Amino acid sequence: MGEAAAACGLSIDTLRYYEREGLTLSRTPRNASGQRRYGMSDIRWLAALVMLRGTGIQIGQIKRYTELARHPGTEGERMRMLEQHRERVIARMEQTRVHLTAIDRKIAAYREKREAHRQRARAQP
Repeated sequence: MGEAAAACGLSIDTLRYYEREGLTLSRTPRNASGQRRYGMSDIRWLAALVMLRGTGIQIGQIKRYTELARHPGTEGERMRMLEQHRERVIARMEQTRVHLTAIDRKIAAYREKREAHRQRARAQP
């Protein structure tokens, strides 16, 4: 489990949570000593979930996407979900750009103010 979590960029606790919430495509088999055995398809699936979470998708949406992925013939609906999510990500990126511009203006104003203070301090005898 630790290796799988590390390979996907998850903590073990998060991986356990994903399993409890049914976010894995199938039940993870266990070896003779009871340890979970993740295959490459499991790792790829979990890595995709990490990517989706990193873009802000909600757990409920991931649950729906996972449920759809378990059934062949749902590719169109999954594609629509991803397209809608993509639009939300783009909107957030635009909003973040606006906020970043405001932050840059504020930093520039502080730099100008700091420089003005330095120049006044140098000009004083």
